[in-house]
Amino acid sequence: MQDAGGTCPGSPAATAVGSGPSLCRGEIEFGGSGKKHGKFVKVPSNVAPSVLFNLLLAEWHLPTPNLVVSLVGEERSFAMKSWLRDVLRKGLVKAAQSTGAWILTSGLRVGLARYIGQAVRDHSLASTSTRARVVAIGLASLGRVLHRQLLDDAREHSPVHYPADEGGSQGPLCSLDNNQAHFILVEPGPPEEGDGLTELRLRLEKHISEQRTGYGGTSSIEIPVLCLLVNGDPSTLERISRAVDHAAPWLILAGSGGIADVLAALMNQPHLLVPQVAEKQFKEKFPGEHFCWEDIVHWTELLQNITAHPHLLTVHDFEQEGSEELDTVILKALVKACKSHSQEAQDYLDELKLAVAWDRVDIAKSEIFNGDVEWKSCDLEEVMMDALVSDKPEFVRLFVDNGADVGDFLTYGRLQQLYRAAPPKSLLFDLLQRKHEEGRLTLAGLGTPQAREPPVGLPAFSLHEVSRLLKDFLHDACRGLYQEERGPARRPEGRKWPLDLSRRSENPWRDLFLWAVLQNRHEMATYFWAMGQEGVAAALAACKILREMSHLETGAEVTRTVSEAKYEQLALGLFSECYSNSEDRAFALLVRRNRCWSRTTCLHLATEADTKAFFAHDGVQAFLTRIWWGDMASGTPILRLLCAFLCPALIYTNLITFSEETPPRTGPRDLQELDSLDSEKSLLCGPGSRPEDLAEAPGAKSDQGPRAAFLLTRWRMFWGAPVTVFLGNVVMYFAFLFLFTYVLLVDFRPPPQGPSGPEVTLYFWVFTLVLEEIRQGFFTNEDTHLVKKFTLYVEDNWNKCDMVAIFLFIVGVTCRMVPSVFEAGRTVLAVDFMVFTLRLIHIFAIHKQLGPKIIIVERMMKDVFFFLFFLSVWLVAYGVTTQALLHPHDGRLEWVFRRVLYRPYLQIFGQIPLDEIDESRVNCSLHPRLHEGSPSCPNLYANWLVILLLVTFLLVTNVLLMNLLIAMFSYTFQVVQGNADMFWKFQRYHLIVEYHERPALAPPFILLSHLSLVIKRVFQKGAEQKRVHLERDLPEPLDQKMVTWEAVQKENYLSKLEKQRKDSKEEVLRKTAHRVDSVAQYLGGLREQEKRIKRLESQINYCTVLLSSMAPSSTSWNSQNFKGGHQQASADHRGGADSRKHPEAGRPLSDT
Repeated sequence: MQDAGGTCPGSPAATAVGSGPSLCRGEIEFGGSGKKHGKFVKVPSNVAPSVLFNLLLAEWHLPTPNLVVSLVGEERSFAMKSWLRDVLRKGLVKAAQSTGAWILTSGLRVGLARYIGQAVRDHSLASTSTRARVVAIGLASLGRVLHRQLLDDAREHSPVHYPADEGGSQGPLCSLDNNQAHFILVEPGPPEEGDGLTELRLRLEKHISEQRTGYGGTSSIEIPVLCLLVNGDPSTLERISRAVDHAAPWLILAGSGGIADVLAALMNQPHLLVPQVAEKQFKEKFPGEHFCWEDIVHWTELLQNITAHPHLLTVHDFEQEGSEELDTVILKALVKACKSHSQEAQDYLDELKLAVAWDRVDIAKSEIFNGDVEWKSCDLEEVMMDALVSDKPEFVRLFVDNGADVGDFLTYGRLQQLYRAAPPKSLLFDLLQRKHEEGRLTLAGLGTPQAREPPVGLPAFSLHEVSRLLKDFLHDACRGLYQEERGPARRPEGRKWPLDLSRRSENPWRDLFLWAVLQNRHEMATYFWAMGQEGVAAALAACKILREMSHLETGAEVTRTVSEAKYEQLALGLFSECYSNSEDRAFALLVRRNRCWSRTTCLHLATEADTKAFFAHDGVQAFLTRIWWGDMASGTPILRLLCAFLCPALIYTNLITFSEETPPRTGPRDLQELDSLDSEKSLLCGPGSRPEDLAEAPGAKSDQGPRAAFLLTRWRMFWGAPVTVFLGNVVMYFAFLFLFTYVLLVDFRPPPQGPSGPEVTLYFWVFTLVLEEIRQGFFTNEDTHLVKKFTLYVEDNWNKCDMVAIFLFIVGVTCRMVPSVFEAGRTVLAVDFMVFTLRLIHIFAIHKQLGPKIIIVERMMKDVFFFLFFLSVWLVAYGVTTQALLHPHDGRLEWVFRRVLYRPYLQIFGQIPLDEIDESRVNCSLHPRLHEGSPSCPNLYANWLVILLLVTFLLVTNVLLMNLLIAMFSYTFQVVQGNADMFWKFQRYHLIVEYHERPALAPPFILLSHLSLVIKRVFQKGAEQKRVHLERDLPEPLDQKMVTWEAVQKENYLSKLEKQRKDSKEEVLRKTAHRVDSVAQYLGGLREQEKRIKRLESQINYCTVLLSSMAPSSTSWNSQNFKGGHQQASADHRGGADSRKHPEAGRPLSDT
């Protein structure tokens, strides 16, 4: 053999001397069925454990272990109990698979290792994943390996053919287990050096426990090593004693027999551990064997040393306490070993990281966060990062409840690290990488020096790409997020400076919520939503993000997660709680500019997210009704409004009921306390109230006087209400259509005589309509460029209808001015009138009965298009066939199209020209324009086929397709009818917003309003240019009060959800099952108490016998006390010698 890079004995370089230990590597091929392969290495007993560990990782390419379970126990054939076989097969192998553990065995096909090998084999055959494999490493002494000569003669690159041996062992020799694939074979050392295999195994376990692994998150932990004792003979005590001296934790399976049961019985009474008690236990556990007294005394000393480390020993009886999984017991054993020697939080971090990695929050609660250790926020930052990355929301909640401060934890650097930890195959990772590539190409095109790329292997994107991605999803709701400006000067091209990554997040719960939503981690996002502020806005923003992500990836997984995400229900539930508590504050919550979401409102976010159910809420509809009616009483009859519209003087009478006018504020003291109850109500309730209005009102009213103020206020209340604006537009639109009809039918004169006066009025009217459309499209409050404004304008279908109507009107007017195309102009204007008339559908969408029916008709139009597709197939098939049979020689193109498409379509409705189809009724001579040789004369050849095709065509179209269309309409009506009311309420919101923002005057008088807006823009640049939108800027004290109030309502809402969850049937069943388990554990504890009482009775009996045996000796000693000391000493010396010859005489009677 040679050094680590050498060959096996027998090769030319076998005698070379290296600087390192001599290792011989090779491959082994087991005989029998399956042709299993494995790897082995022969090492001396004094090999460095670091060399072995590096060989396992670097050369054998084993994954770095997250846990090492060293199996210690019986190495002879024995009958294993069924429950113990299940623990090893299902528990140990499953725990090794889920935690990524190594299992260290003896590697021989005998005893405990044989059962482990079978379990590993069964797992490898049943597992479909190549990553979740179980690694079992056998450490065996070459002196015990059968067919050792084959291994000694092994050569490099030549596998050893190891014969199959189903017998298991031949005397002291045993064959290697063919179910394992990795073997470390230790060459026996000199006899005076002891058991080299045990020493090497102890040193290897110690070395592995000092290494670190990055399992479970972004940080690293020391690899935990646990020794598992199953059965075992007395010689195992030496191994256990040496291991506890190295502070190795042990898990003892009580009930497995052998030394495991001895330790389980003596663990609770180490102070009574004497050779006599130990001897009794050995006789009970090993009834067929006889042990000498010297061995018992030696084993007793080992037992005393072992039981002196109770923190390292965990005894578990799966037969009595079978409810816990093995991985849970292993984690408890590791935590118990840590709790013994320290109460510092830093010493528990590795165990806490392991609990996070194994997702055992119950162990963390009961064993780590039980009040024994004082945790600080800085101690939990590392494990908090692990819990976030590995998606463990229960741990995040646990850490926050036990002192973790998210505000101190979340810096922009950690937030960027969280985004970079996104799975490479996720949609978020692809989007951020795409944004990074776009930004890099843009900077390269501009010649701007690029930032230094991160190290190889890490994602290159930063928070700047995250900000751009959120801007695509949320638009104005995340304006300026994760960006900042430094100093007075700004960077070129309007670019902002990158964030200081060491700076803490301004709103950590919002940032973590957005991160969780983008990662599709909805349980964690729900927790962050519950902890953050502005819950309604946050839930609506999440709806918008998920909707956009579902459009980008339409896979089943994304669809499932979107359907499971109940953010819209969270927004609805929280708003319902707010609405039931205070209507006025709930209304203000809808239009309040949210500080955390770039001053956008909940209504704006709900519109962006297209959350129709939110708009269908009674509270939102009540708010919209209040906005719709303005300061007038809701439910005012339309006839009264129409009378007041036609006769404005009636608004100063009691015909229409208005809200109470608020008394004027005359003192500045009233304006300073804007957070008082009266001021709060005035700011929250009024649809158009603003703080600056309150300051301007007293001066205006004092100058004009009470009478003028009343007249002006009533005038504004009536004409400023959206319902009045809507009514005016409806009346004037009907007048516009009447004028259009009159011009088109009565007063449409050719160019020399026209256009007439009414037609010029029509032109002016349409011109005012064009001005209003321009105002709606481009003169808005959105701070965006014209292209985006036009895009937003075109997204509305009714705006598209307006554009088509205006375009057709311009084309028609242009054509009618030219005499040669005058009739064409009339035609275009006639079609345009139809488009203008269809525009009435949008106006009637506000009606409660007509609105839902309009939505149903819109959905049925889609069914009509599908029906026309099927109908066109039959039309073309039948039309072409009949044309070819009846008129084969008629090549006139216009007649071909008429007979192929038009005539079959009319036949569906019963217009069947039998004179051209039926042979008995065709007579070309009777028709003045037809003759026998004319191409229009039908060809009577195969006339029977034409009749048959006609019957088939009518049967399919009139019976099959028509009934199919009716069925489609019925299905659509049933499906849409349930949601039609919700869709109508959503459309109602858009209509109310449209007329709330429109000028009070309707076309053509709207030109006056447009001139007023232009004058204000020119002469009052500092003033607000447009009417107040559905947005509010509340004063700071009132705004903070609103945030606190919403947070309180959210707590109430979450409490109700928790109560509903606790009252659910599933939770009741879970609690019942938990109570049954508690009762079972209590009964198990009673059995344990009974065992302890029996042991105590046994100890008392033993002490009684001992005292009774000591009484005669004491009496004899007192009687002989007067004799010489020399004789007494001689007698004692002889008694001691006799006792050594007869050991039974020196021991008390054992208790039976």
